[in-house]
Amino acid sequence: MKQVLLELTRMSRICRMVLATCLGSFILVIFYFQSMFQPVMRRSPFVADVCCPKSSRNALQELYSPTQSEYSGAAFLHQARRDQVAETCRTHGASSRKRRVLTPADLRHLVVDEEHELIYCYVPKVACTNWKRVMMVMTGRGKYTNPMEIPSNQAHVPSNLKTLNQYSIPEINHRLKSFLKFLFVREPFERLVSAYRNKFTLKYNTSFHKRFGTKIVRRYRKNATLEALQSGADVRFPEFAEYLVDPATLKEGPLNEHWETVHSLCHPCHIRYDLVGKYETLEEDSNYVLRLAGVGDRLRFPTYAKSTRTTDQMAAQFFQNISGRQRAQLYQLYKLDFLMFNYSVPSYLNVQ
Repeated sequence: MKQVLLELTRMSRICRMVLATCLGSFILVIFYFQSMFQPVMRRSPFVADVCCPKSSRNALQELYSPTQSEYSGAAFLHQARRDQVAETCRTHGASSRKRRVLTPADLRHLVVDEEHELIYCYVPKVACTNWKRVMMVMTGRGKYTNPMEIPSNQAHVPSNLKTLNQYSIPEINHRLKSFLKFLFVREPFERLVSAYRNKFTLKYNTSFHKRFGTKIVRRYRKNATLEALQSGADVRFPEFAEYLVDPATLKEGPLNEHWETVHSLCHPCHIRYDLVGKYETLEEDSNYVLRLAGVGDRLRFPTYAKSTRTTDQMAAQFFQNISGRQRAQLYQLYKLDFLMFNYSVPSYLNVQ
């Protein structure tokens, strides 16, 4: 009898242990499924603590598979621009792929926005100051709200924006694959003349006058005055053009970013850009990017001061003052940009 009681007691203990285990497992299962359906909280850079400010689809998905009909027309346009770049890279592969492997230094122009999964390659003289301001608002987590309240010199401080060369190789590859990559381009000679006007005709750009102006005057101006040799403040456009096409300049290394070619700055034959915006449709293309990123209702691209823009007519006037040889050589220098981004040869060029 005693043996029977001991056996019953042991079985009762086992039953209680099994019951406790089952109950604990059931509770864990409940918590697991609750966590699966719990909404994820993300901090918006514009609004404090908002749940899920945008859908699970990122800008890249919205570009290639738009959910809104208004995006469809733009999607076709940007597909055509991507095709133009790809075709130029295939046709001119030898000249457009000077290096098979990019180095970290090649990625220093690619600004990364982790929050909205964007990569922007900035090109000087193509509204890059305003785009950097916009990126500072988007990545600043509320520190900035109005792009135009950010001083232009602050927009160019390297520490204010993170660039792709600051990541490890696996991190770079992941972002190039999953983030929307975009750049903005401009008619090459308008951009070139704009760079000349900004860097060599304005008195306050003394650093450019000293660094480049003195060298240009020394090399290409006969009987230059001592003042011109020392200040470099009055570089003429024909002298600037000669500096660009001189083989000695190319041997010195890459051109300055303000007049370097777009394909050398952003490497579109190595990096497949999802969106190519144009200076000629700047506000339209820029606001399209912001809508894809899910911030178009809170942030608009700044309106540009059109009165100061370098126009096609201005570029034509400057090119009238250089020789036919210089025109032809400048076209060869920027030829890939003309072809890649579908800009026609200017009528004033007179290149046979």
